[in-house]
Amino acid sequence: MKESLHKVSFGSEWHKINLKFLNCLALIAGMVVLTALIGCKGKDNRLEKVIVYTYNSFSGEWGAGPEVARLFKEKTGLTVEYADCGDGGQILSKALLEKDDPYADVLIGLDNSIYEQAIESKILLKWKPKMDLKDGLLEQINENDDIYIIPYDYSPFAFMFDTQSGLPAPKNFEDLTKSIYKKKIILMDYRTSTPGLGFKKWVEKVYGDKADDYMNRLNPNILTTAPSWSVGYGMFTEGEAPLVISYTTSEPYHVEYDKTDRYKALAFDEGHLMQVEGAAVLNKAKNKEGAKKLVEFLVSEDAQKLIAQTQWMFPSNKNIKLPQSYDGVINPEIIK
Repeated sequence: MKESLHKVSFGSEWHKINLKFLNCLALIAGMVVLTALIGCKGKDNRLEKVIVYTYNSFSGEWGAGPEVARLFKEKTGLTVEYADCGDGGQILSKALLEKDDPYADVLIGLDNSIYEQAIESKILLKWKPKMDLKDGLLEQINENDDIYIIPYDYSPFAFMFDTQSGLPAPKNFEDLTKSIYKKKIILMDYRTSTPGLGFKKWVEKVYGDKADDYMNRLNPNILTTAPSWSVGYGMFTEGEAPLVISYTTSEPYHVEYDKTDRYKALAFDEGHLMQVEGAAVLNKAKNKEGAKKLVEFLVSEDAQKLIAQTQWMFPSNKNIKLPQSYDGVINPEIIK
């Protein structure tokens, strides 16, 4: 009887131990499955968004970025996340630091002053998106027939002039060195500003190996070298100086929002340099297909119709009709 009870008792304990063991196995298996599901969900989430390195005047509330992101999500279901990195050079520098394991999928803001460095770094994807661009833009930001960077806007650099300053408008670079313009010119630092770098390259194109000599002659007339376009242009509109380096397409901004033709872009006798801005997909992007869709969308008519009155540049899509405020924009000779 005791033996029998012992066996019954042993059997009960074994049953309990067995149940605990099975429950433990089930718990472990459940955790493995849950971990796998969470991992898959994490991957899925990453494929549901496109991460973009860009600059503030694109991604900020007054730029095209927020509306581009909204329309793109509406069209594709994908979320766009912007990270402000500074100007085009800073965008490229950050991408180069992360070249083996990039955080971003897309770079928006590379321009024709740094495109060679960007392409030679081999961090960009070579591909051919669907696009309907104005003639000649691709060639200014890519090499040969290979396409890495897709242009989304462009404009010639130009000096903006306050016509109420009481000064005559300069007609060329030599005029800028005249004493009547002493402390009347605002430039930007070429190391931190795209227009600043554009001006530097413009002078080098016009003066060649005498560019430094020209800058020495111009120096007495420079009020300041601002750290960014926004700082320098803000000083200009506040009346601190009547001349500032910018773009021909800065003029229609004042026509549209200030309802004035007081501020004019000047056509110089020597000709002008063009800036072309582009977007590129990173070779090792974690969401490469989403990145391609975003870049194609950026040059589509739905996105391009935003460019003229947010970026204040010419849109690259040839089918976009410009607003009336652009009617008076100068069309200067472009230096190749």
